[in-house]
Amino acid sequence: MAETALTNRQRPIIGVTGPRRRGWRAWTFTRYALAQAGARPVRIRPGGSLPPEHLDGLVIGGGDDIDPDRYGGISPKVSIRIDRERDELEWRMLERAGQDDLPVLGICRGAQLINVFHGGNLHQDLLDVFENLVLRRTVLPRKSIDIEPHTRLARIMGEVQVRINSLHHQAVDRLAGDFRVSARDSDGIIQAIEATGQRFVLGVQWHPEYLPQSRTHQRIFAALVEAARQGMVEARTQEA
Repeated sequence: MAETALTNRQRPIIGVTGPRRRGWRAWTFTRYALAQAGARPVRIRPGGSLPPEHLDGLVIGGGDDIDPDRYGGISPKVSIRIDRERDELEWRMLERAGQDDLPVLGICRGAQLINVFHGGNLHQDLLDVFENLVLRRTVLPRKSIDIEPHTRLARIMGEVQVRINSLHHQAVDRLAGDFRVSARDSDGIIQAIEATGQRFVLGVQWHPEYLPQSRTHQRIFAALVEAARQGMVEARTQEA
């Protein structure tokens, strides 16, 4: 029992955000990916339990659109769902992550929110911007992206061209300051962004959690957990 408790203490605690309702599928797959990478995932959502006092890392998950008022967009179409309650929760979590220097991974909506939080904006509807675009909405890896060499993402995935899935109709437009584009698809749409400094802040437009069979995509979660683990080591060193 003592050995198990010690092992649990050594596993970084990673918060995973999601909606108040629905979202169980994304949570299940993300929890599995993080656990496989050696973390202790904790679900964070509006109306749920309060976020734990201690976190070692953060995942901002996918879901409904971000309120366009947060980045100067236009009123959303009637058919589009936004989640202001979740926007507020995740905004506070990103503020906390910045204050505590936590590694952050944004998935789909999460990547978009990271960009908005740091001062960028979004294409609200890709079909209004890109002519002849065909949205391939599938959890299967049917789309190819080109990863910029010498980026954090390239080091993590170990490849410069990767096949991804696609479930989005929005994407990063104007990039936030102190960020760089780390991947685009063949249509020129931004598919990944990352902070330019030393801190681990990565956003991917696809859903690596839905590709548990791919070691390449699971390396993203492993990299987040490793960054969280390094933060734990540094904190203990400072305390000593």
